[in-house]
Amino acid sequence: MPTDVIARFASQRVLVIGDLMLDEFIWGKVSRISPEAPVPVVDVTGESYYAGGAANVARNLREFTAHTSVMGLTGCDPYGDRLCGLLAASGIDARGVQRAETSTIVKTRIVARNQQVVRVDRERTAPLTAIQLDRAKRDLEAAIPGIDGIVVADYGKGFLNQELADFISVKAREHGKLLTVDPHPYTSLMWRGAAAIKPNRIEVFSAAGISLTAAVDPPVKDAGLAGAVEKLLRSWQPENLLVTLGEQGMLLFDGGAAPHHIPACAKEVFDVSGAGDTAIAVLTLGLLAGAGAREAADLANRASGIVVGKLGTATVTPAELLASLG
Repeated sequence: MPTDVIARFASQRVLVIGDLMLDEFIWGKVSRISPEAPVPVVDVTGESYYAGGAANVARNLREFTAHTSVMGLTGCDPYGDRLCGLLAASGIDARGVQRAETSTIVKTRIVARNQQVVRVDRERTAPLTAIQLDRAKRDLEAAIPGIDGIVVADYGKGFLNQELADFISVKAREHGKLLTVDPHPYTSLMWRGAAAIKPNRIEVFSAAGISLTAAVDPPVKDAGLAGAVEKLLRSWQPENLLVTLGEQGMLLFDGGAAPHHIPACAKEVFDVSGAGDTAIAVLTLGLLAGAGAREAADLANRASGIVVGKLGTATVTPAELLASLG
């Protein structure tokens, strides 16, 4: 029963590894066009801050289980202070977060009348240093006995490289821990033997090195996507590959004879930011709680459908997920 699976989420112990960032939302209203340029003038009415990137995956996990921890890198600046404060306030174990002499990645979204006007990204990415890599390995060694699963959230900002990816994969196998991955299309990292990998359609084509083709409806007849997926299944060798397709829902490749299509279930779409984070979090919890791949993917799809109906980098609560089963 899906309700029994969700009830077991609370006992799962999950570590998130990946690129941390701060999501800033500036809320306002538009009543006129600027005389200086043909752009709207936004009168600011409020500001909100959320832990973003891999930290948002941790936020989504924390809604269901208190045993949530995160590893990553952030700056020694006011934005980094705010991000660490948000993690602490959420009850997320952030002992694996490294503070570095770099700028915290900040994504600022200006929203007026529930419509995003513009997004401003402030980031200065750099590869992981030898000292930072060594610290990340030691942090994982210390944490892995006390966790059940690992979620990797790669945003391509530099915290993850192939050496760390291989180390995570090896340690997960050695200790019998479930590993799921949300990959980034431009890092080309290899993730072999993961329990589940969750790319979106663009990421599938990019990772496979195949030119993007137009989407086909229904997705099970999308020959271009099937070819790219087949290449990834051979190279990555995951137990499950879940492709998110936006308004087309999700397509699960779980070793069966044919892909399993899960139609989208969103009733209203206000903001898609963070929907992928919600999906990988709930998919991981479902697999850890003993659900089959199709049941876990269905729960992930339901959770994503809920979160896109909210404004901001939102999360899904257990009560909302349970209500969606009704």
